[in-house]
Amino acid sequence: MEPYTVEVPQSALDDLTDRLARTRWPDAETVGDWSQGTPLAYLKELCDHWANRYDWRAAERKLNAVPQFRTEIDGVGIHFLHVRSPHPGAMPLLMTHGWPSSVVEYLDIIDLLTNPEDPADAFDVVCPSLPGHGFSDKPAETGWTVPHIASAWAELMSRLGYERYVAHGGDWGSWVSPAVANADPEHVAGIHLTMPLARPPQEQVELDERDQRAMARMQSFGKNRNGYAAIQATRPQTLGYGLNDSPAALLAWIVDRFWAWAGHDNDLEQAVPKDKLLDIVSTYWLTGTGTSAARLFWESFDSEPMPPTNVPMGASVWPNDAWLPRAWARTRFTDLRYWQDLSEGGHFPALERPAELAAELRAFLRVLD
Repeated sequence: MEPYTVEVPQSALDDLTDRLARTRWPDAETVGDWSQGTPLAYLKELCDHWANRYDWRAAERKLNAVPQFRTEIDGVGIHFLHVRSPHPGAMPLLMTHGWPSSVVEYLDIIDLLTNPEDPADAFDVVCPSLPGHGFSDKPAETGWTVPHIASAWAELMSRLGYERYVAHGGDWGSWVSPAVANADPEHVAGIHLTMPLARPPQEQVELDERDQRAMARMQSFGKNRNGYAAIQATRPQTLGYGLNDSPAALLAWIVDRFWAWAGHDNDLEQAVPKDKLLDIVSTYWLTGTGTSAARLFWESFDSEPMPPTNVPMGASVWPNDAWLPRAWARTRFTDLRYWQDLSEGGHFPALERPAELAAELRAFLRVLD
């Protein structure tokens, strides 16, 4: 375990500014909405802010105010945040981010989790960067699948000395956390997911009104908003040349997902202020991980078997995220302890609604044995 500090050289920031100034823009979309992707005028505005007003050094200071470390697991350097609660007996909480995100997503929630009003609600927080994402190494060989990441996370928690812990995640974290539970069931006290996943049951199950709405949402998602995953799962290298060479291309690719998945009323800044969005995009750009992050889709997207998970499970589902029928969830998660459908918000609750997510995690902690 080696302490780690984020230190981006000024030359990398100067190069970013120069590349943004030299962007070769395409012609504008032929529609008045987002149905063809990120609109030209919107992206130009964001790129201008990124080049001329955004301050990466402020993001860097915020990251470096949190204890960070790196350790090598199976030949790959893993970066992680590790914040211990001031309260004795706090439950360790392993938080796995998704795509297009990073550990930056969790910065605003860490203090809420580690130092709550009631010490009984306190967590120690561990936030690793997925391999190929952010400040972790980029795997040079195939095989870093969801189960491999899960075994690495179990090893990380063991090295930190935690005998019992909770695993939380959304997006990729909703794949990885159940895999952690299956890899390390003797130490995982429970898993909490914001995007629970399950295959269709082999036997027909009865769907209530809520589950019928979830089915309709799943079908709409697959038809209209899954193209990004098909590309990253089949041709990440081809896509990666643009993501690694053009900051405007990387920003357009990522902001398109934030627009689609965050909870907002045609104003993304309602949910995710532009500087926080640019903190995440800058992390991908400055670490050169747009391509390596996309490869995780090639490794694992839609190919994991999703076996039954027997540890206690809880779910907190925000309305603009992917919904799963609870009847499906019960067939995979055999000890479903907690389920809450929230009224407002989307796919990035730690960014959009950190206090609400912290309250949900505390509520799940209370139902564990």
